[in-house]
Amino acid sequence: MFSRLPHRALYASFDRYPCAKGASTHIGHFAQQLFSDFGGGILYALGDAELPAYQREPGPTGPIELVRFCESLPNFLDRALAFGEQLTALAHAHVSSLELVHFREPFSGQALLAVPGRRYAMVYEINGLPSIELPALYPSLLPQTLEKLRAAERRCFTEADVVVTPSHTLAENLRQLGVPATKLQVIANGAELPALVPARPPEASPSYLLYFGALQPWQGVDVLLRAMQRLLDLPQLQLVICSSSHQRYARPYLKLAERLGVADRLRIFYQLSQEQLQPWLCHATATVAPLTECARNLNQGCCPLKILESMAAGVPVVASDLPVVRELIPNDSYGVLVRPDRPAELARALRLLLESPDELPRLAARAQQRIAEGFTWEHSRKQLQRVYKQLRAQPRFLTEAKS
Repeated sequence: MFSRLPHRALYASFDRYPCAKGASTHIGHFAQQLFSDFGGGILYALGDAELPAYQREPGPTGPIELVRFCESLPNFLDRALAFGEQLTALAHAHVSSLELVHFREPFSGQALLAVPGRRYAMVYEINGLPSIELPALYPSLLPQTLEKLRAAERRCFTEADVVVTPSHTLAENLRQLGVPATKLQVIANGAELPALVPARPPEASPSYLLYFGALQPWQGVDVLLRAMQRLLDLPQLQLVICSSSHQRYARPYLKLAERLGVADRLRIFYQLSQEQLQPWLCHATATVAPLTECARNLNQGCCPLKILESMAAGVPVVASDLPVVRELIPNDSYGVLVRPDRPAELARALRLLLESPDELPRLAARAQQRIAEGFTWEHSRKQLQRVYKQLRAQPRFLTEAKS
């Protein structure tokens, strides 16, 4: 069921919303800014049996309607196509009132481009390209399927009025793919500074390293487990993994932990809420972001939320030395950088940090100050607001909004 309210804005994302993943946090902040600027709007996303297909909520400047695609299709691309067909119908139902649509991937973009009589402005927010990410998740994808994905991405680049990206690394790679520099806007992800530090989890070890986030191959969790094997002489040290992914994605890592002899030092939690994650984050000795040196991390540069949120929480970060990470941690004043895919070097860096207890709070304080000065969600939302304001000031959109 589609609402018939005369909405002026629509935000679309082929992601489950809300959920424990970082993308959900990002969607929440950017959609809120869009709806605040346009008097409410429609949020279209994925759902499932636990999330209703339709919700209506009050917003600060107007009603917000959540429409979810909840059909369960086992094939990823079949689901993406069906998601897009429903989005086309949804946008067409509101085509006379929509002034701006904001979308996060080409599945949504293609659907919004297919709407007859569309006049709305289009903001394409690129946090990752399916043509780069999907081969890592689905190695059997046919070359012709990948070429169709690239063609869809190129069409969305071309037709969008603005392309928003979270890092200069990704912006540069998009320029090389033909996106005009004048169309690109870099808006980094953000993080919230904690108002209060939650109580330490009662079951927490006196010293523990924390990894939190998804478990895709490019996250480097296997590298972290191999590094942990080299730290077993530190008797109280544990590794805590707070996975935003379903439990089934952890099976290979649990088997690897058994083979490496680190299973008894490992605690793993699944799909924690932000409220449940915060105590583990705020009291960690350090967090680790062992991103691998692969095309997804080198060519996309997605401004990792786990790094920003750790810095905001005042927790030292040990991360892979990649271009996108250097945008957040430019030098060793704000964190520890290690060459990616090298368990021995990661273990050495972690050991040096753990053996320098006086440096830990100084490093954490400098990192937290860096977030406060330029990487909060408030900063990000103000930049996005400027993008919307510039679009609405263009003569073309002023004319269409009046017609």
